[in-house]
Amino acid sequence: MSKKNKTAGPSLPVRWGGMLASLGIRGWMSTMDYRAIFQDPRVDAIHPAEKPRIYVFWHEYILIPLYLRGNCNLSMLLSKHRDADILDRVAGHMGFHCVRGSTYNGATAALLELSRRGQSMHLTITPDGPRGPRRELAQGAVFLASRMQMPIVALGFGSDRPWRAGSWDKFAVPRPFSRVRAIISPEIHIPAGLDRPALEQQRLGVERRLQELTTEAENWAASGERRAGETVAKRQGLIKQTNSHSIDGHFQKFPAEYSEPSEKFRKAG
Repeated sequence: MSKKNKTAGPSLPVRWGGMLASLGIRGWMSTMDYRAIFQDPRVDAIHPAEKPRIYVFWHEYILIPLYLRGNCNLSMLLSKHRDADILDRVAGHMGFHCVRGSTYNGATAALLELSRRGQSMHLTITPDGPRGPRRELAQGAVFLASRMQMPIVALGFGSDRPWRAGSWDKFAVPRPFSRVRAIISPEIHIPAGLDRPALEQQRLGVERRLQELTTEAENWAASGERRAGETVAKRQGLIKQTNSHSIDGHFQKFPAEYSEPSEKFRKAG
């Protein structure tokens, strides 16, 4: 009996809750006006990539990539805390693979699994989750990027006057039919074999870049202005590579249907 309990999957409420929540998120988020600026369009996860990347964005904006980029060969790091059980199911229904782990529970196993998956899949990490501090980048993503020589891509998101939760991250829920904006960096390459001070310098650089992109995206969403290079962003999965599918700086028009590292790798101090 005890052995059966250990191997049991998610409870019925979690399974049903995850499915219903994913349907609700799809319906809710489908009402938004999405625009994006790619500083290098090749980093969009819908395009086949020669090498996997690590995508980082702040925890408060997780609903946006969850809706827009399912089924793109992405593996997401989620906490092992019970609060993330339903999010795990939601992410699965939305087209993401998930790795469970945190600083306090399952860290070593999560890092090993991320390293394994990073050989053939993109990784997505919310580097200030699951407990904060808000918009402070923990060292895990930068460490993995250095060790595995995977480029980092920073995604700055913003929405017009979102509802905010009272949680540590001020979790953002976009208002129906509101503006949602994204500004995405080119690949950020982290040198291999860094010592602790050099790793900290790289961490600070990525943190600063992500903060700047997020602030810019938030200001853009609030203003409602048009910007050079903007494209309409649509929910879609990985584009199968054919001779006719070129990258032209825009989201391709194809059908829409189709955290936490070990304490050793946390930000110093």
